[in-house]
Amino acid sequence: MSYHGIFLHVVFSTKFRKPVLDDGCREDLFGYIGGTIREHKAELIVGGGVEDHVHLLVRINPKYAISATMKLLKANSARWINQEKKTRSKFQWQLGYGAFSVSKSGLKDVIAYIENQQEHHKKVSYQDEFLLLLKRYEIDFNPDYVFEEEVVG
Repeated sequence: MSYHGIFLHVVFSTKFRKPVLDDGCREDLFGYIGGTIREHKAELIVGGGVEDHVHLLVRINPKYAISATMKLLKANSARWINQEKKTRSKFQWQLGYGAFSVSKSGLKDVIAYIENQQEHHKKVSYQDEFLLLLKRYEIDFNPDYVFEEEVVG
């Protein structure tokens, strides 16, 4: 028998960080995501965010690669948002995501952080927040390739 307690704080944005996820959409979205990730024997502990990105605290199952669980979660939730017409135009997530490990002792702080996103983003942009998370977790990155930029022309 194998035992595990792997918790991840996952963060990703809408395509080009467009502010299209209103409060009602996000509430329904987290319920949908919670059901979807059960296919990978994962559990959504809490979801939060604002109009242009989401934060999820997830207990994952090591039977599935993190990338496979994220692919399932993002593809199915984008499809659901479009089928349910939760946004005015075609919805897409950004290509990547951030996944940060959380210890059992750190769960309460991460839950509070995720639940406080509305207030937090009155002071801090998504871009600044994401860069701070990368630095806090000592993840090497090239700032030129962290965020997708929309090409207009």
